[in-house]
Amino acid sequence: MSGISVRLRRAISENWFQLLLSAAAIIVFLVGWWLYAAYLHGDWPFPRSTRVVTAEYLPYWWDVLAAFARSFTEPVISGLPMTGHIIASLRRILLGFVLALVTAVPLGLLMGRSRNAEAAARPIVELFRPIPPLAFVPIFLVVFRFFWGPVAIVFLGIFFPVLLNVRLGAKSVDPVLLDAARTLGAKRRTIFTKVVLPYTMPYFMTGITLGLGIGWMCIVAAEMLGTVGGGVGYLIYAANEQSHYDVMFAGMLMIAILSVLTTGVAELTERWLRRWTGLR
Repeated sequence: MSGISVRLRRAISENWFQLLLSAAAIIVFLVGWWLYAAYLHGDWPFPRSTRVVTAEYLPYWWDVLAAFARSFTEPVISGLPMTGHIIASLRRILLGFVLALVTAVPLGLLMGRSRNAEAAARPIVELFRPIPPLAFVPIFLVVFRFFWGPVAIVFLGIFFPVLLNVRLGAKSVDPVLLDAARTLGAKRRTIFTKVVLPYTMPYFMTGITLGLGIGWMCIVAAEMLGTVGGGVGYLIYAANEQSHYDVMFAGMLMIAILSVLTTGVAELTERWLRRWTGLR
């Protein structure tokens, strides 16, 4: 624990100005939220005459935080507390994530190292890559129903960032490293496992970081349009329909936290891999 506290103090002392800027940005954001909400509601420091009909759509941020805390102890939507909706969304994200990895990584490696695989797969990839995953939501909800439909949307959102980054990493392997391995008598399998894979790992983690951000946007949209068994996206939609706007914003805050946590873990893993492979 002492080593962790020392590193923490060192990080704070080295980045105190950036931390101060981050805190200031958050304060400015909260003050701006308060002022705009006060204007809509006609509260101090604005006269009551400024109140507008849509004021209820923007609660004060402290009301959102109160609803956020309350949602973990009370069943807010569909008889589920926030934890139930989180588990439902995480299950769909995890399934889509695993399906994307087991398909995108091998295909990306093949396309990066084989001209024939590139020629065969690239037309199909380029056909579907520009289409936003959200465009498939109505189709997938009908074809795959309300559980696997959102999973398929998450799969598409993560698949292409991982595929393209893995392909780029496999194509970008330094030829000097490959020639050196061949000169030392390494076989094709050894070159692949000892040279190509380590060199591709940072690109792979970059694809995961980008894909997870897109995946959270996809799961929210899919759950808002139709789902069974809850989900944070469904919570946001249902809270809006029932005029529980503080709960709606609490769900949006939860999505932001989950996205930051998952992508943060991916970014930390990426940094470690870059140091491990010497590609910083």
